[in-house]
Amino acid sequence: MEVLFLIGRILYGGYFFLMALNHFMKLDFLSGYAQAKGVPSPKIAVLVSGLLLLIGGLSILVGYQTLVGVAALAVFLIPVSFKMHNFWAIDDEQQKMIEMTNFMKNMALLGAALMFLMIQNWPLSLDG
Repeated sequence: MEVLFLIGRILYGGYFFLMALNHFMKLDFLSGYAQAKGVPSPKIAVLVSGLLLLIGGLSILVGYQTLVGVAALAVFLIPVSFKMHNFWAIDDEQQKMIEMTNFMKNMALLGAALMFLMIQNWPLSLDG
């Protein structure tokens, strides 16, 4: 079971780590998208959100300071979900479906992050 937990951590933390790299490598593109969604100071917002993703992803990946990592992911997922994926405010049905899918995905990712808080000693981790 410890190996399965490690595989799950790699998949989950790796997802956020790769998204963080994406935020830094595609800063201009993502800043433009954030600006179109009405995010103030979009370039700074993308950099800060990339940093939150990096902290959260690495924390889960290596099993170090996981409370901090989960907090970083929650601080990222909650506002981003409601600001960037506000499907309820979109008229175009196709775009509404895309945003609803992303919103629900983020809520599921948040739920998984919160469940990690119940695990006291992570096997095969730096903290464990």
